[in-house]
Amino acid sequence: MINPRVTLDADTLGPVGQKLQKPLEQQLTSALQHATQTVDDHYHGESVPEVALELLEETKEGLHPDIADAFEPSTDQLQAVAAAIVDEHR
Repeated sequence: MINPRVTLDADTLGPVGQKLQKPLEQQLTSALQHATQTVDDHYHGESVPEVALELLEETKEGLHPDIADAFEPSTDQLQAVAAAIVDEHR
């Protein structure tokens, strides 16, 4: 089971973002975990880049539009989650 977590760098957040860091991390983590489960359940041989794109799209669908617009996960970390999904099905 793949269980990714989202953490935000407090140094890159403004004052409001710093106050909301923990709840925002929880919301982003929840959306990413749900997306991971959905993409994993519907996996049919896609490549790692395709899975990473699906993860990003599914995650953003699970977020408030304003949060989704601002959500820019690390490409490397998203690719790592995608690779774990692909590897799990080999």
